[in-house]
Amino acid sequence: MSFGNPVIVNATFLPSVSIIGTGLIGQAWAVVFARAGCATTIWDGNADAARQAVALIDQQMQTLAHYGLVDDVPGAMARIQVADSLEAAVAQADYVQENLPEVLEIKLDVFARLDAAAPPQAILASSTSGFPASAFTEGLPGRERCLVAHPVNPPSLIPVVELCGARWTSEQTLKRARDIMNVVKQKPVTVRAEIDGFILNRLQGALLREAFRLVEQGYVSVQDLDTTVSDGLGLRWSFMGPFETIDLNAPQGISDYAHRYGPLYQALAKTQVDTGAWSGELIDSVTTARRADLPESELAARRAWRDQRLMALAAHKRQHANNNTQDKDKEKDKN
Repeated sequence: MSFGNPVIVNATFLPSVSIIGTGLIGQAWAVVFARAGCATTIWDGNADAARQAVALIDQQMQTLAHYGLVDDVPGAMARIQVADSLEAAVAQADYVQENLPEVLEIKLDVFARLDAAAPPQAILASSTSGFPASAFTEGLPGRERCLVAHPVNPPSLIPVVELCGARWTSEQTLKRARDIMNVVKQKPVTVRAEIDGFILNRLQGALLREAFRLVEQGYVSVQDLDTTVSDGLGLRWSFMGPFETIDLNAPQGISDYAHRYGPLYQALAKTQVDTGAWSGELIDSVTTARRADLPESELAARRAWRDQRLMALAAHKRQHANNNTQDKDKEKDKN
């Protein structure tokens, strides 16, 4: 199987990509790379699953195109091929994204096979959210080219990708991985040292712990807690992070904000120190409140609604980014 020479669009190198594992994450990664112009090979240990994934990827592409998030569905689909074996899938790869189950023995086995079969210059990345790269790459001859590229599900809609190497992952590997993610319009974040949960899950975990605590101690209902985020914090967080938020929330920026509100947050932190597990009673009470708002039979429909809202938001942010680029180009032309 051959894709010929590397694709170059507007002098930008587009890597040949291999997707190992064609579940939901693997399918979404295939969308990311193929719509960006990359020759994309997919493989799964279950050959039927790999073939079925092509139809599911096409469906996703069609839906995304409705929101302006895929420009050319037939062209993107034409870039996707199914390989008969893992070795054939990675034979000409510049970048490999593994998406197999969260079982350490599987990761160890597949990365040994990938390291033996992929070209020496190919980057080997895992979508794992549960294991550091050091757990399954230490014994590999090519371990310096291995890392975790942890997406948010689905990466075709949520562009952040956390790049985290082991202590033996080369700086060149991390830089090349970051460059590739930028080329395919993802938003890479470099995690400078291995840490459980990476960055996003640690931030999400801190918010969830406080959310459960506030509900458990009777300060707020489940519904009103969600409203506080969706119609409060979440509105700003959809286009700026917490540091930029506070930088803009005080007249002289971050140092001014820290001077004004630092003592308040320090006092709050002293009440946020318990690390106990969420009790069964607490989980049941939150579940009961959620099912009152959304019966279990309607979960699937609500997930579809969520994905449509994410598509609309992604389309809005894409247009905003394009407008900013056009404005900057006009300023350059004036000068």
